[in-house]
Amino acid sequence: MAKAKPGSRIESDRLNTPTDLDPNDARKIAEGLTVLTSDLFALYIKTKNFHWHMSGPNFRDYHLLLDEQAEQIFAIIDDAAERARKIGGTVLRSLGQAKSLTRVPDNDAEYVSPLDMLKELRDDNKALTANMRDLHAVTDEADDVATTSKLEEWIDQSEERTWFLYESTRNASDGGH
Repeated sequence: MAKAKPGSRIESDRLNTPTDLDPNDARKIAEGLTVLTSDLFALYIKTKNFHWHMSGPNFRDYHLLLDEQAEQIFAIIDDAAERARKIGGTVLRSLGQAKSLTRVPDNDAEYVSPLDMLKELRDDNKALTANMRDLHAVTDEADDVATTSKLEEWIDQSEERTWFLYESTRNASDGGH
């Protein structure tokens, strides 16, 4: 028997987990989950960046809030990647690939004010929610109930993060009204 060449179709078939989903749907969903995983990595790193560089009178509350949110985001990453593998897809292979796919913008600024950090993360989480809704439509159409169910849970978590960040910025900027 001939040995498979690295990167060949025969070798990649080893990763093709059997599924009853239509192969085109499985491919589209796995690709969507790979982009989502990239977004989650980027949002996790940005949230930790702001967590580490938080300052000011609300330091403790904001620092802890961002740490809790980062933990929640990190927990989704493995679930999303493993879901893609369960349906025969592949997922991220490198940070470079994640960087090329993510829709979450970096923030490498020397200093970001605490309120600007929270507002930026609020907007990033809101965009993540919208992107997950788009993927939800794909998984629902493909009758992939498992991925659809997970997305519903992740959307709820993202909406909660957005809400907490919104309330933290609203109260600081409008006196609580």
